[in-house]
Amino acid sequence: MTAALLESSLTSLPLIARGKVRENYAVGSDRILMIASDRISAYDVIMGEPIPGKGALLTEMALFWFDKLEGIVPNHLTGDDPLSVVSEAEKSQVQGRAMLVKRLKPLPIEAVVRGYLAGSGWAEYKSNGRVCGVELPAGLQNASKLPQPIFTPATKAEMGDHDENIDFDRCVEIIGPELAEKVRDVSIQLYQRAADIARSKGIIIADTKFEFGLDADGTLTLMDEVLTPDSSRYWPAESYAVGSNPPSFDKQFLRDWLEQAEVNGQPWGKVAPAPALPQEVIAKTAAKYREALERLTR
Repeated sequence: MTAALLESSLTSLPLIARGKVRENYAVGSDRILMIASDRISAYDVIMGEPIPGKGALLTEMALFWFDKLEGIVPNHLTGDDPLSVVSEAEKSQVQGRAMLVKRLKPLPIEAVVRGYLAGSGWAEYKSNGRVCGVELPAGLQNASKLPQPIFTPATKAEMGDHDENIDFDRCVEIIGPELAEKVRDVSIQLYQRAADIARSKGIIIADTKFEFGLDADGTLTLMDEVLTPDSSRYWPAESYAVGSNPPSFDKQFLRDWLEQAEVNGQPWGKVAPAPALPQEVIAKTAAKYREALERLTR
């Protein structure tokens, strides 16, 4: 395995943005080089230690899903080799962990689709029987499968802040009725196809978030990463039972450890700096991501 990459530092291309996991570099005026680092965040805080191999796994899984979702909506892939736009000395930072994509105008919402009741959706349902304004049947439990997938958008937060769940009416106010309806319908189609594929491999996708942008012609385009354990709740089907969250192929193992972690003898308050991750937590988190990819692609 190649050395872990906590942060890329290309000098041959201008840096556009550094996110929780990815760095985006400008390639001319119409393309972006997206590099997936081995960083991991939880509770909107970036951990100080990388998860070796995570960036390459995320990239491989995103490419797998872009291929499987072909035909529903255009995506941002250009088909160009990411190694073709960097210097020889920088190729080790790009190899296997980057995508060369179209530059788009991002929509200011996240398109969340839920097929099961979990996380913030379960918390909201318990309080008012709804999720993001969508009324649900009475009597559902944690991890219940919903009668049909629901679209529950969120606003995009600045790094370090929390995304805010919104209802469909607010989504319409932000991006307009026609675009909001198209994003909703396309997102549910994407989720349903992915959920069917994953289920055939023994994985339940409880929920996921998609990001979209518009190209120069105003065409809705799927962008960023897609259906990775960073943006989705993956459950092993064999462990699924209504009433509790199954052990998942995502950051839940890390989150569970952080719930018990201490900083200077006090419970961690979910603000930076994060507690130092023990090697066992790093290794087990990496194994969870790897198992998800192996199940999907075997």
